[in-house]
Amino acid sequence: MVTIDDVRAVAGRLPRSYEVLVGGRVKFRVGRIVYLSFSRDESVMGFAFPKEEREWLIGGSPLKFMHPSRSDMRYHWVLANLGALDREEMRELVEDAWRMVVPKSVAAGYGGQAVSDESSTTQRRRARPTGRPRPA
Repeated sequence: MVTIDDVRAVAGRLPRSYEVLVGGRVKFRVGRIVYLSFSRDESVMGFAFPKEEREWLIGGSPLKFMHPSRSDMRYHWVLANLGALDREEMRELVEDAWRMVVPKSVAAGYGGQAVSDESSTTQRRRARPTGRPRPA
């Protein structure tokens, strides 16, 4: 089980990332762009994720991942039940969300990891066949 403090430990060390409190909700930003957001009770984490792959992610783990609110469906956004995530998966989701909003030059310099057009979560899932169709 992951807590908001576990997420803070990961997001807090990412270059240009900072925490804000907006309307009683914790959010993490790069510049003015939000890439992580938490429910008021801190049990659900919203995160930047390619909307083209959203149905695939949610369909593969419907107890773990959820659709955002109807008004947020137009954004690259997914919700996750923090209690269902393990720390490694949370770290990958947070870092992938951050990579979506930070300049590529900053992401490329982070930990010496190459930046790809695909998230590391997607790359990992593609490497392990699940029998589920891949997004187009």
